[in-house]
Amino acid sequence: MKTLKYEEVYRQEYRDLAEARRSVEHFLEKVYNQKRLHSALGYRPPAEFEGSLPSSASSRQRMTA
Repeated sequence: MKTLKYEEVYRQEYRDLAEARRSVEHFLEKVYNQKRLHSALGYRPPAEFEGSLPSSASSRQRMTA
């Protein structure tokens, strides 16, 4: 992902692979999914967009019944 590389990986120096994994995981969970605005989602973060969708669990229950 271009965004991941330019906004996280290229800006950091990691001591080891474990630190790189922790840093990338943090970026994806806390920045990319919670804060970063996505034009394809109406300039909302993915977490906010998903929260505005109808519950998929209740939809699946109706389809299997």
